[in-house]
Amino acid sequence: MLQFEKSGKLQDLPKQFFASLVAKVNAITAQGHDVINLGQGNPDQPTPEHIVKSLQTAAERSINHKYSPFRGHQYLKDAAAVFYEREYGVKLDPNSEVAILFGGKAGLVELPQCLLNPGDTILVPDPGYPDYLSGVVLAQAKTEFMPLTEESGFLPNYKVIHKDVLDKAKMMFLNYPNNPTGASATESFFDETVSHAREHSICVVHDFAYGAIGFDGKKPTSFLQAKGAKDVGIEIYTLSKTYNMAGWRVGFAMGNKSVIEALELLQDHLYVSLFPAIQEAAASALLDSQSCVEELVKMYEGRRNVFIEGLRAIGWEVKAPEASFFAWLKVPKGFTSESFADYLLTHAHVAVAAGNGFGEFGEGYVRVGLLTSEERLKEAVERIRTLNLF
Repeated sequence: MLQFEKSGKLQDLPKQFFASLVAKVNAITAQGHDVINLGQGNPDQPTPEHIVKSLQTAAERSINHKYSPFRGHQYLKDAAAVFYEREYGVKLDPNSEVAILFGGKAGLVELPQCLLNPGDTILVPDPGYPDYLSGVVLAQAKTEFMPLTEESGFLPNYKVIHKDVLDKAKMMFLNYPNNPTGASATESFFDETVSHAREHSICVVHDFAYGAIGFDGKKPTSFLQAKGAKDVGIEIYTLSKTYNMAGWRVGFAMGNKSVIEALELLQDHLYVSLFPAIQEAAASALLDSQSCVEELVKMYEGRRNVFIEGLRAIGWEVKAPEASFFAWLKVPKGFTSESFADYLLTHAHVAVAAGNGFGEFGEGYVRVGLLTSEERLKEAVERIRTLNLF
C-alpha cells in the first residue's frame, strides 16, 4: 500500500495537548483505579430538555432534511442579534455582522486563514487555549505571545509589548472570562484594547466562550460593549458552555463587517452551514427562557465554593476564579506543573491539566475543571489532603 506524506502544514501543527492527558488518565483507569477527572473542559450536564425537544420537532420536518442556505438560516442570525441586545445591550445587523459557526473552535481556527498571509504577525495570550495556535500554523503566520501574569490580573499589559511588534501585528486573540486562569476583563480594559487596536490596525478576536459564567453577582463583559469595538474586531460566542451544547457544534462570530464577510466567504468553500434542525434548536436556546442558564451558573458557583474552600481548609493557598468553570492553582514548592499533575494522578487518582500545556507562562500552575458533582470535588480534596503536601 502506498504511504502518502502529510502536507507541511499538517506536519507543523502543534501536538494536541489534551490527547496526552487523556492517554495518561486512560492508563491509570485501565489499572482499575477510580480517577476523578478534572483535567478537561467538557461540560458534564445534559442539554436543557426544551432545547432537545426543539431539535426533535425540527428534525421531523422534511424541509430541514435539505441543504441549509450556505450562510445559515436568517432566523438564527436574527436570534443571535436579539440575544446580544438583550444580554449585553449590543446592537448587531444580523445581515452583515453575524456569521454562524460550527462551534467556536472552528471560527478561531478559520480566522487567521481569513485575514493573515504567510509571515504576518498575530498576538496570542500566554497562557491560552492551545488551539489558537492551530489556525496560526495553518495560516503560516508568526506568533508573538502576550504574557498573562497574576500581577497583571491575567490581562495582557500592552505597555510592555514592543511598539515594533504592535506595528507588525495584524490580529490579536483575547479570551475573557479566561481559559485557563478564570480571570475576567473589565470594560475599561476593552476600551484600552480598542484604542491600541485602532492605533496599530490590529483586528481583535475576542473568544467569549464562557460569557455566561460569572460569579459573585458579576456578569462577564462583552468586548462588543466597548465603544468602537466593532470598528476593530469581532467576538466569538458559542452555545457549548451556556447551554451544555458542546456536542452540537454551534456558535457565532459577531462584529466588524469586513471580518464577518471574510469568514463567511471561507465557509462558503468549506460547508453548507449547520443541519437546519440544529439551527432551529439553537434559536430556541437563545430566545426562550434563560432560567436554565441561571441555574447552571448557580451550580458552577456552588462547585467553585466547595472546592476552593476545601483546598484552603487543607492548607493549599489558592485563589477563587472570578468566572468560567476553571480554577487556576499554584503548584506546591518542589514541583513543576507537569510533575505535580502526574503526582496527583498517580498517587491521588485526581487528573488536572498541567499549566505549561497552555504556554510558557502557565508553568507553576495547574488547571482544574469544575465539571463534576460537589460530592466528587469534596472527594478530590480529601484525596489530595492524604498526600500531606500542605
